[in-house]
Amino acid sequence: MTIQTVGIVGSGTMGSGIAQTCVQHGFRVFLYDLNDAIVQKAFTQIKKRLNRLVEKGKMEEQTFQESISRIETCTDLSLMKACDLVIEAVPEKINIKKEIFQALDEHCPEQTILTTNTSSFSVTEIASVTKTGERVAGLHFFNPVPLMPLVEIVRGVKTSEDTLKKLAQFVSSLHKDPVVCEDTPGFIVNRIARPFYNEALKIAGERLAKPEQIDRIMKKAGRFKMGPFELQDLIGIDVNFSTTETVYNSFFGEERFRPHYLQQRMVQSGKLGRKAGEGYYRYEN
Repeated sequence: MTIQTVGIVGSGTMGSGIAQTCVQHGFRVFLYDLNDAIVQKAFTQIKKRLNRLVEKGKMEEQTFQESISRIETCTDLSLMKACDLVIEAVPEKINIKKEIFQALDEHCPEQTILTTNTSSFSVTEIASVTKTGERVAGLHFFNPVPLMPLVEIVRGVKTSEDTLKKLAQFVSSLHKDPVVCEDTPGFIVNRIARPFYNEALKIAGERLAKPEQIDRIMKKAGRFKMGPFELQDLIGIDVNFSTTETVYNSFFGEERFRPHYLQQRMVQSGKLGRKAGEGYYRYEN
């Protein structure tokens, strides 16, 4: 089986970014969300982003039209049965993910590969609600999906080698770099990134430096493209905090992964970053 049709469950920032990337590289996409208003909003955003590429001379008008024609929006999860690959990209709530995978396992034929875009939850735990764990894996893209080259392919305890091979081929066909990793807390990137965020939060919490100062130093002296607070705003402070909590709990309270109260206060205040118009920085548009 070669992957030709991709189902994407969840049309938020990550789901719409994955959908855009897939149609740009010739795949047919079923984009699902809970209601038509949500999924149509995502479809409109995808069209706007692709149209900007046309305006900048980075995409031909014909390619734009062909890409858009490959997207079909839906609100019926059973339509995922027509897909060779399904990528779940809903919010980081383990119970929601399990419910979706249980439904996908019932709707989709055995040859359909089921993947989760989770950034920190156990792929093995998610796969446990299915009858065919061999076809379940993690497929972790990074934000913004069209630009970020790395994709983590996460091997659950039951994930088959054939599933991993097909996913690696799929990721390569998107002109991205596949990295196969084990189902450990945070996988590779988010495990490494926790101290990057947590130490920056400690420095800010102890008033040794302000977030904008820390970001400036990390970019100028450390040669990072974005500082830790800018990056939290881009990802979503709530998403980042949830990932930190998951990694901390998954390592049974290991001190170096402990979440910081400053990040928790930002979530409680609703200052979630770019998507909310304000996080550690303010965003006019």
